[in-house]
Amino acid sequence: MRAGSVAAAIALLLLTATAPVIDAAQWAWLGVRIRDLSEQEMDEISSRHGLREGFGVFIVEVMEGTPAQTAGLKTGDLVVAFEERPVTETRMLQRLIAASSPGRDVHLTVLRTDGRRRLDVRLAAMPRSVVGERIGAEFGFVVRDPEPGASTALTVSAVVPKSPADRGGLEAGDVILQINDLAVVTREALREALADAGLEAPLRLTVRRGASRLSLVLKAPSA
Repeated sequence: MRAGSVAAAIALLLLTATAPVIDAAQWAWLGVRIRDLSEQEMDEISSRHGLREGFGVFIVEVMEGTPAQTAGLKTGDLVVAFEERPVTETRMLQRLIAASSPGRDVHLTVLRTDGRRRLDVRLAAMPRSVVGERIGAEFGFVVRDPEPGASTALTVSAVVPKSPADRGGLEAGDVILQINDLAVVTREALREALADAGLEAPLRLTVRRGASRLSLVLKAPSA
């Protein structure tokens, strides 16, 4: 997978706390999918809203039953500030969420076609299944959902360059068979195993690559 596709896959992960130094059990959660803006979109935003420079994070999806939905965030909103701090790209917003905590009330400023809005959001604790997804992302890999009617194999769809996954030898197309000696045959089992693994210790994977079965060790993100 090309670098641009890898970046897109990671950017569209659920917006969550992302700093490895924070205990995964304490991660805060907003409940949206996000992406960065293209240069063309930045220029359009600058013109439309009379800004010197276009910036912000685009909300691709607001998930049901989440703090984002309760607060009134909508698909297509552009988040431009967290509290009073300007938000320029996805990673920045993720880390601002990471510095918060579940139950905290925060203010988001968003741009819509009809102007600027300030919304109050009460962050929630991240669901365990999302924690598992996020831990995989922190190690630097994404596992794709199988196509309807296709094999249920847990295939790695993206590996972030220079991440623990990349340095540990994981490749796009690898099929994950075990995590820390625990067999995983479903997406839910994968999430549970990753949530149990956490971020403080190396992650041991058994994968199938073609006709070969390989054992890999991914260093902890905080190492």
